[in-house]
Order: sequence, then structure tokens, then C-alpha cells
Amino acid sequence: MSHEAKKRFGQNFLVDQNIIADIVRCIRPMPDDNMVEIGPGLGALTRPLLKTLDKLHVVEIDRDIIARLKTDYPQDRIVIHEGDALKFDFATLGTPLRIVGNLPYNISSPLLFHFAEYAERITDMHFMLQNEVVERMVAEPSTAAYGRLSVMLQYRFYMEKLLDVPPQSFRPAPKVDSAIVRMIPLPKGKLEVADEKLYGKIVTAAFGQRRKTLRNTLRDYLAESDFARLDINPQLRAENLGVAEYTRIANSISARAVHCP
Repeated sequence: MSHEAKKRFGQNFLVDQNIIADIVRCIRPMPDDNMVEIGPGLGALTRPLLKTLDKLHVVEIDRDIIARLKTDYPQDRIVIHEGDALKFDFATLGTPLRIVGNLPYNISSPLLFHFAEYAERITDMHFMLQNEVVERMVAEPSTAAYGRLSVMLQYRFYMEKLLDVPPQSFRPAPKVDSAIVRMIPLPKGKLEVADEKLYGKIVTAAFGQRRKTLRNTLRDYLAESDFARLDINPQLRAENLGVAEYTRIANSISARAVHCP
């Protein structure tokens, strides 16, 4: 039974068997892993993963694919969660959790931020993403690719680009290159901020007008004396600061708010 890719779900199905084998080798599944696959599609990863895993959870929104999953796989070894991964509560799957998947490129950033909410419950994550997104995730400060996504994810995860995947590896072929990234949650407390919401607001403000200096983009948060106290040059731009500097800014503002009468 054929399945036509649906644009509204951002479907591009991986068909290159060599790439599939490489991805599974990167994931290194073990029989008793508590693993969930996001968007199993036509089973490019599902089938080889189930050769090793005792059981696999899958989250799928496409009803036609859900019907295939119910007929193509032993139901005592696959647990199907019907619905949108953006709304799924991954805490219901227990710990420790491993997450894998070929993420829809049109909602990849919101999905990554959703997964970050469960970082303490996760062992690792392996995702297929648009190569441009992966480059932004792993980018170093003071580079063109470094931005809000870099800072927000690097605060929570160690990330490594593993494989390049060309468009011809998919059906239909996307118009962009893809890549595999590994994400491992950092130990709690490695770079901990007192107020994560404030941290996010500061990073968003800093990169909101990335060609402007921090003196302008963070003027609602830091006075000239604050920059001097934090040993941060106000003439720098958002991409020039690393995670440690953003953490220092956020914690300083949090402490100031606590001590204000």
C-alpha cells in the first residue's frame, strides 16, 4: 500500500538504506531501552530499531500512517500514541527516556524547545533535521550561524552533528540538505540559572535586533554600570556572548530583583 507524502505534516520519507543503517549505528539501541520515535512515517527507522528493541513507543499524527502501524508491526512490541508531538506529555513514558526521529522541518524549532522541557528525564536524543538548523544548534559564538536557538539549546544540551544526509536520500526529495544531530542533556547545575523564563527573555531580547549592540538590545535589563560590573563590553553584539555570559546576566538580574525592597 503506497502512501503519498502530505505537505501539511512536513513529510519526507527516508529511503536510503545505507543512511538508515548509519543512523541506527549512531543511536546504538539496546533491547531494554525506553525509546520513543517521533513521526515513524513508513518505518525507515522503526523497522531496524525493532530488530533490537523489546518495545518501541511512537508518536504519530497522520491517521493513514497510524493505520499502517497497526497492521505492519506486532502490537505487543509497538505502542502507538496518536496525536501531535508538540502537545504530547513525554513525562508519561517514564525515565530514562531516549528520543529519536525524522522531525518535520516546518516545526523543528518548537519541537526542540518542547523536548527541552523534559531534559531531566532524557538520556539522549537523535534527530534528523534540516542541516541549516543543526548548524545553528552547534554553532560557536561570534559565527554567522550562532543565534537564539544556539544559546537556548546549548544551555540544556551537549550537541554534536553526526551525519550529513543529501536530499536524494528521501522521497520526495526536500529542497534542503539534512543532518543527524545527537543531543545529550547536561548535568543539572552545570550552568544553572535562577530563573529560566528570565534567561529566555534576555536571550530573545539580545537577538531580537542582532545587528545592534547589547547596550541597545538589553537597555531594559542592564544599565551601563551593570555591564561594567559583569565585565561585559556593551559594544558587543548578541552573537559575541556565550552561554556562560548569558547565564551571568540572568542570575545578576534575578539577584537584583530578590534584593529590591
